[in-house]
Amino acid sequence: MLPNRVVITGIGAVSPLGNSAPATWQGLIAGRSGVGPITQFDSSDMDTHFAAEVKGFEASAHFGAKESRRLDRCVQFALVATQEALADSGLAITEANADDTAVIYGSGIGGITTLLAENMVLEKKGPRRVSPFAVPMMLPDTATGQIAIHFGIRGPNICTVTACASSNNAIGEAFEMIRAGRVTAAVAGGCESPITRFTVAAFHNMGATSTRNDNPAGASRPFDKNRDGFVSGEGAATLILESLESARARGARIYAEIIGYGATCDAHHITAPNMTGPAMAMRAALRQSGLAPNRIDYINAHGTSTQINDANETAAIKAVFGEVAYDLRISSTKSMTGHLLGGAGAMEAMTSVMAIQEGIIPPTINYETPDPACDLNYTPNTAVRKPVRAALSNSFGFGGHNASVIFSQLVD
Repeated sequence: MLPNRVVITGIGAVSPLGNSAPATWQGLIAGRSGVGPITQFDSSDMDTHFAAEVKGFEASAHFGAKESRRLDRCVQFALVATQEALADSGLAITEANADDTAVIYGSGIGGITTLLAENMVLEKKGPRRVSPFAVPMMLPDTATGQIAIHFGIRGPNICTVTACASSNNAIGEAFEMIRAGRVTAAVAGGCESPITRFTVAAFHNMGATSTRNDNPAGASRPFDKNRDGFVSGEGAATLILESLESARARGARIYAEIIGYGATCDAHHITAPNMTGPAMAMRAALRQSGLAPNRIDYINAHGTSTQINDANETAAIKAVFGEVAYDLRISSTKSMTGHLLGGAGAMEAMTSVMAIQEGIIPPTINYETPDPACDLNYTPNTAVRKPVRAALSNSFGFGGHNASVIFSQLVD
């Protein structure tokens, strides 16, 4: 029996560029930075004073006051993005399909905002004042559970926690589950809300983040010679995956098809990447897709704006694509959204799907000075109109986790 074909029928997003998928997409193709001064806490005594925060998000507009207090910020983002994606897809969760729908959602560090806040309560007010809701609010898998509860989804429910590859793995594993016929549809994506004093300090102290405080909007500059680290971001993105048969049977709009997925590990170092694992993931995705390298028109790069990552990813792309690499359009949308950690892959998968749908490749902004180690076409500063037959989206995470997913136009 042939495996099921898997398509995308709905998208939703909450991001530093807007609190919906259309607003996020418009910000991306306009080349607008979502980075600015941190407003969630006082950063005056810190080395980094900026981040890519979600703006104008009012939890009370989506949840009651009591429920808002019992949902970590990252879970709030996940629920709003999922509600939008389900509405966009027209997929109603009913008694007939609730058991046949999965939730596969990723988060790198889950409800860390809750964890840190409740630890402060413990230190200042004592153990009896710690919230009884702290544990279910802070677990990385809370978004998956809350999505199931809010929308009545009773199928497989899995949280992928693979650092910055988390939500790309979620999409890939959901794809494999539908492909194998275990479920007919899946809610897949990822969320993160990591902008805290602790995380900003910790990432800075390991030398991972930018300190371009005089120009926050220009701080995330993937592949630029003068890049000095990533910018922390927050948000969520959700994709609705379905079997092609199911989508056609209900007359759903189809954005794109998923045709390849590769997942590997560097087995090299807990934080420092190499090119071997990412190259293997891209090759595995290409092999499953059946596409020749010259059939990929766009790569949404992991492109974090760190010196080592961007050079290694460039080397990996050249190792996989050879001379074709110089014909590819590549961009890192982290230059605009910042790095959503475990939520990054889903946001960038949505971007790849929209690039196929709209025939527009978003730019890498803040690209000013070419780096000899990064010598490919990164779509500098301005979006480009170009038909996209197939797009590859990369996500690589601490621990050596690598995930590549290939999306394509639906072709019969």
